[in-house]
Amino acid sequence: MPRPALVVAAAAAIALSLAPLLSAAPDIVAVTGGRVSGLLTDGIRVFRGIPYAAPPVGARRWTPPQAVVPWRDVRDGSVYGPECQQTQYGATSVYVRPMRPLSEDCLTVNVWTPAAAGAPATLPVFVWVHGGALTRGSGTSDVRDGVPLAKKGVVLVSLNYRLGPFGYLAHPALSAESPEHASGNYGVLDQIAALRWVQQNIAAFGGDPARVTIGGESAGSWSVNTLVASPLAKGLFIRAIGESGGRFVDTPSLSTDRPNLPSAETVGVALAAAVGADSLAALREVPAARILAAPDFRTQENVDGWVLPDEIRTIFAKGAQNRVPVIVGQNLHEMTSLGGNRVPASRQDYERRIAAQYGPLARDFETAYGVKTDADIADAMLAASRDTVFSYHMREWARATVASGDRAFMYLFSHQPPHPRRAELRAFHASELPYVFNVLTFGDPREAGFAWTDADRRLADQMSSYWTNFVKIGDPNGAGLPVWPAYDRATEPYLELASPVRSGTHLFQRELDFQSRVLTRP
Repeated sequence: MPRPALVVAAAAAIALSLAPLLSAAPDIVAVTGGRVSGLLTDGIRVFRGIPYAAPPVGARRWTPPQAVVPWRDVRDGSVYGPECQQTQYGATSVYVRPMRPLSEDCLTVNVWTPAAAGAPATLPVFVWVHGGALTRGSGTSDVRDGVPLAKKGVVLVSLNYRLGPFGYLAHPALSAESPEHASGNYGVLDQIAALRWVQQNIAAFGGDPARVTIGGESAGSWSVNTLVASPLAKGLFIRAIGESGGRFVDTPSLSTDRPNLPSAETVGVALAAAVGADSLAALREVPAARILAAPDFRTQENVDGWVLPDEIRTIFAKGAQNRVPVIVGQNLHEMTSLGGNRVPASRQDYERRIAAQYGPLARDFETAYGVKTDADIADAMLAASRDTVFSYHMREWARATVASGDRAFMYLFSHQPPHPRRAELRAFHASELPYVFNVLTFGDPREAGFAWTDADRRLADQMSSYWTNFVKIGDPNGAGLPVWPAYDRATEPYLELASPVRSGTHLFQRELDFQSRVLTRP
């Protein structure tokens, strides 16, 4: 064999022998604080548990998120970080799920990217804020697998943020030590810090920091609504998705007074007394379990003059929110999984309840919700709760968005997943999430009784395409999808996410016009 041929053959043999080693080489990315290794799953690069802020522990408990603490060695990004301190759902809840270890050291993000290592930073980015009443959940409680969404051409980021009293405790002493004279919105500040981390680091994962969309469901949607309203989040995203949650009135389930800083501080003082802490230093030393067990804590963002300069509804009414197009919507049977199925036991009980809740508008309630016989009462009460807590807010969000000159797309999710309790739950709160992420699971170990069908798989493919199209271009429409008309005040179009998908106009108009009279009463 001629000498050049020997050299080529030897080189080929060496390359062949090294191929397994090269393919197994760790995927390492440099981010703020150090380097992190990822893994490859079905062609998607996955990085888990990356810190975006310092651990909010000790003296940093109840402070705005601080800069990441650098690390020396390559951080293992194959495992998720701990979940923030919280309590589990009850054993019979539809939302119960396996939980990872809990810690106050929990401020991490997870990244799924279809971009190859070293690829240009051109991909759109979708940042997901989880739900759970601001008291439960984590970056994977909604996003149980980010691979299918990433395979549709977006970089997906999920995050943890401080929950319950750890994320939303206001107190006069905390406000006094704050340069902004504010306290209580630490969970919101965590979300903003995570978005800033995305701006600084997402290019390393092939994401374009100028093309960030934020989204969330339930408390995640409350959070998105808050971020759109907050001046501190200006410039950190260009689009927003809100699923079943907005802050356009103070709903009775949240508070009976205005959520301003002084009232929030009063709640914080009561918590400190309940755990026996007579100073801020002592309060920061109280074990997490005792803080979580404190009674009567109301978890809610507050109007502090810094994170929120005014009530969210007022910010939107003035057109002072961050100007972004939105997808907003709700589910048809939101309340069946949230205790809303506790319907009146008798006609007399029903009459007492609507008289107490609606006063002189009680008869108008019956007209709005079509109560003609006793058989109508249960569905009417469920629908009214849905509209008070969810639908009214979503319509107001869409209306305020288009009034400011931005586009909005409204939806109603009415498809009923194959839950073993389907007859009771129907299209329940959060039941759209498996379809949004194209991952047909609720994360519940009891799911052996589920029987997903081709109709479920088709809807999941459609919905995940609508969502990723919006992330890419600000419009959910695309080839092969039923047309989703943009929202306008004249006809109020919406898309019903069902089998099959179809469009309509004036969603719940009679009911929401009634709720508008109720919820805006002085």
